[in-house]
Amino acid sequence: MTRAGGTQQKSQFCCNECGSSVAKWQGQCPGCGRWNTLVETIASAAPLAGQRRFVGLAGRGEVQTLADIEAHEEERLPTGIGEFDRVLGGGLVRGGVILIGGDPGIGKSTLLLQALAGLAATEDVLYVSGEESGQQIALRARRLSLATGTLRLLAEINLERILATLQSAPPRVAVIDSIQTLWSEQLTSAPGSVAQVRECAAQLTRLAKQTGITVILVGHVTKEGAIAGPRVLEHIVDSVLYFEGDTHSSFRLIRAVKNRYGAVNEIGVFAMTDRGLKAVSNPSAIFLSQHGSEVAGSCVLVTQEGTRPLLVEVQALVDQAHGNPRRLTVGLDAQRLSMLLAVLHRHAGIVCFDQDVFVNAVGGVRISEPAADLAVLLAIISSLKNRALPEKLVVFGEVGLAGEIRPAPRGQERLREAAKLGFTRALVPEANRPRQAIAGLEVMPVRRVEEAARRLRELD
Repeated sequence: MTRAGGTQQKSQFCCNECGSSVAKWQGQCPGCGRWNTLVETIASAAPLAGQRRFVGLAGRGEVQTLADIEAHEEERLPTGIGEFDRVLGGGLVRGGVILIGGDPGIGKSTLLLQALAGLAATEDVLYVSGEESGQQIALRARRLSLATGTLRLLAEINLERILATLQSAPPRVAVIDSIQTLWSEQLTSAPGSVAQVRECAAQLTRLAKQTGITVILVGHVTKEGAIAGPRVLEHIVDSVLYFEGDTHSSFRLIRAVKNRYGAVNEIGVFAMTDRGLKAVSNPSAIFLSQHGSEVAGSCVLVTQEGTRPLLVEVQALVDQAHGNPRRLTVGLDAQRLSMLLAVLHRHAGIVCFDQDVFVNAVGGVRISEPAADLAVLLAIISSLKNRALPEKLVVFGEVGLAGEIRPAPRGQERLREAAKLGFTRALVPEANRPRQAIAGLEVMPVRRVEEAARRLRELD
C-alpha cells in the first residue's frame, strides 16, 4: 500500500471488539478470541522525537497515604429530567464522561436535546452533531417545542476542530453525537474504525478531566446490542448507559451498566410522545397487565433495579408439546429456566419434560437477578394446573439446586413497595421475613420449593 508520492504505508489488522492489532489477517482475534473481527487499517505514524501525544494530568505522580488525600462529594448538576438524573446518580458531575448507547431511533438524541435545552437556560452547553445538520436538529427542537435560544450547536466531525472549540470557550456540558462519526488528523484510518474511536474517546476524556467539562458521548450499537467499537471504549468513560425497549413500543428504559458516580443497574423509565420523552412517575404500572379477571400463569414479581424496587408481571404458558419440548423466555435467562424446571421436577414432583414452556416479563423489561426464580416457578405451576394465583399476591426469592429458597437483597424495600401499591399477600424466603409487621401486607415465608407449592394449594 503506497501514498500518492510513492511512500510505503504500513497496514495492520485491528479487532473491532477488543482493539488488538496484528500484522497479518487471521480468522480469530488473538486478543479476545472472537472470529472474523479483524479489519485492515493504516498504521498510524510514530510521533517525532520530543513530541508526546499523552502526558500525565497531574504531572509526575508521587506516592501518598490514602488518609492524607482530601476527598469530597462531587457537585451534581441536575438535568431537569428526573429519571435521567436517577440513572446518573443524581445529576451530571463536573469532568465526567458518559457514554450512551442504544438502537437507532430509540431516542438517544431526543433525550439529550431535551436535557441540553433545559440546561441552556442557566448553563453554557454545546451540542456537537456529526450525523445531522443544524437544520435537522432545529426542526426536531421545533417539533418538540423546546426553548433553544441559548443552546449552541456545532456540526463538525473533525476532532481537532472540536477540541479547539471546547478549549476556546469551555461549556459546562458538551454532547458528542456520535463518537463513531469523529476522525482525528493524527490517524489515517476512516471514521468509525477501532483506532479512530479509541483515539477520539481518549482525547475527549482527557480534555474533560483537564477542564471540568461534562462530556456525553453517543455510541452506535452492534446487532448484538453492545456498543460498537473496541471494548476499551467502555473502560475509558466514567458511566455507560444503555437504552432498552422495543422501538415499536412507546416505553423506553435507560439502564446504567457502569457508573463511577452512582449505582449500577439503576433504570429510568420514559414514555415516547409527540413532545419527546416523558418521565414515567409510576413505572410499576407499565409492567403490570390489567386483567379483567384472574388468569392462570400470571405472577407478580418484586424485582430490584439499582435502588428502585419494581413490580413486574411474569407470565408463563405451559402447553402439551408436539415433538421436542421448547423452552422460550423473553426478558429472562433461558438457561436458568431449564435449571428451574429440573428443580421443580426433582423437589416438588411437578413434571414438565413433555410440555412446551414459554415465560415472558411484561413491558419489555429485562430481569437478570436470580430473585425472579420463585415467581417464574409459581407462574409455571399456575399455568400447568390452569389455576390462577390468589389476587394481590407478590413473590420474590432465589431458588437453589437443592430446592432451597434463598433470600433476596433489600427485602424490606420490596415488601414496602408492594404494600404501597395495594398488594395484600407476599410469598417470600424465610430469611426475608420482616422483623416488624407491614401494615396491610400478610407475609408468608417459605424455606423450600415444595413448601411454596403446598402454600399455593392451601391458598386455593
